[in-house]
Amino acid sequence: MASLTSAQPGLGIALKIASTLAFTAMATLIKLVSDRYPVGEIVFFRSFFALIPVAAWVGWREFPYIFRTSRFFGHVVRSIAGATSMACGFTALSLLPIANATAIGYASPLMTVIFAVVLLGERVHVYRWSAVAIGLCGVLVILSDYVGPDASTATSGSALGAIFAVAGAVAGALAATQTRSLTRIEPAATIVVYFSSLTALFSLASLPFGWAVPDGIDFLALFGAGLCGGVGQVLLTQSYRFGDASLIAPFEYTSMIWALTASLLIFGTWPNGVMLFGTVIVVAAGLFVIWRERQLGIERTRSKRAQTPTTPLS
Repeated sequence: MASLTSAQPGLGIALKIASTLAFTAMATLIKLVSDRYPVGEIVFFRSFFALIPVAAWVGWREFPYIFRTSRFFGHVVRSIAGATSMACGFTALSLLPIANATAIGYASPLMTVIFAVVLLGERVHVYRWSAVAIGLCGVLVILSDYVGPDASTATSGSALGAIFAVAGAVAGALAATQTRSLTRIEPAATIVVYFSSLTALFSLASLPFGWAVPDGIDFLALFGAGLCGGVGQVLLTQSYRFGDASLIAPFEYTSMIWALTASLLIFGTWPNGVMLFGTVIVVAAGLFVIWRERQLGIERTRSKRAQTPTTPLS
């Protein structure tokens, strides 16, 4: 990883935005074919063909050293959580408009705060807890359109899709928490390679439950989804080389622009006011969590500098 002493924040932001566009393209391609193929097969295509851009990014000179790890079980846990998140998220995509599934997925960073406290022992104070609580209320606003006695637009399929979207967000938060643990020891490239490889391997377990042989157009869509997913992962990882995480992370929410565009132009749907209002709440809460993380980082840096003994003049 390049040092942030030669930071190029503009490039980092551009790469982050490009990654959200790549992931939205992946989601769009998956939604187009999701009603014709089992979710396990879709997860396989997404993971296996993602290895092409990932391998190009890592470089063949890194093989087989990229697989050296002291935390193999940690990679297995992260991949199981990630594969579960994918399976639930892809199921939600098949049942919900792409913008709605994206909005519910924004709950994942908020849940990551909770899991970081429970599983990693991180300390979180009242400001971030308040933001998490408000953000989760925003998720409930979005879900109110799909579940509960006051649901106005729900069908059995969309209600089930909303449940799968929430489950995917929870599993994604678990995966993100495990990734935070792994990054303390493992290089980012090793984490990415193990994730794609193990997830593709795990998805093969669904083969006995029935896979469908895709025709030419559908194969290209599934292949393209894998490539877009891999490119998105590479761009996402690279974006944090050129700027502080607190600066780059908020641009994750540009994915809603692409999701709304795809929803309108490709699928001919537009979310209602309830969903948009809930999304605004979730995004605002997420941005506050990121801002608070930045403030705490600044405070920790100042504290360390204040405690560093100076060299006495001789």
